[in-house]
Amino acid sequence: MKLLKRVGFYLIGVTFGSIIVLFIWKGKDVAFPYGPDARTLSSIRKKTLLYSENAEKSMKEFEIDSTYIKAILVSGDVSFGKSEPRKKPCAEYYISGTHNEKQVDFYVIRCDSTATIDKVWLKN
Repeated sequence: MKLLKRVGFYLIGVTFGSIIVLFIWKGKDVAFPYGPDARTLSSIRKKTLLYSENAEKSMKEFEIDSTYIKAILVSGDVSFGKSEPRKKPCAEYYISGTHNEKQVDFYVIRCDSTATIDKVWLKN
């Protein structure tokens, strides 16, 4: 079989396979978080989100509501240098991000079924 014919069959197979995968995953909430930041933020978003008294007080003071926190949990950055991901029984993460031109940093304690926003800072 000539090389051009093989390449043609390969491209036809890849095209049909891609279309089938597209129809299978269409409408499903499928994500592929490959990086460590994306995996960490994804696992925090899947858990029940709680707020400590200190965090609620800071959020009122800086006029930050839960939508800011949830938006940063989608597009924020995890600073693993300031975090303690192997801490037992619950890992702790320092997350920072920008939403509506506000630089917000917060500390999250991630346990098995809950994620607690422990501290919140507003950076200028």
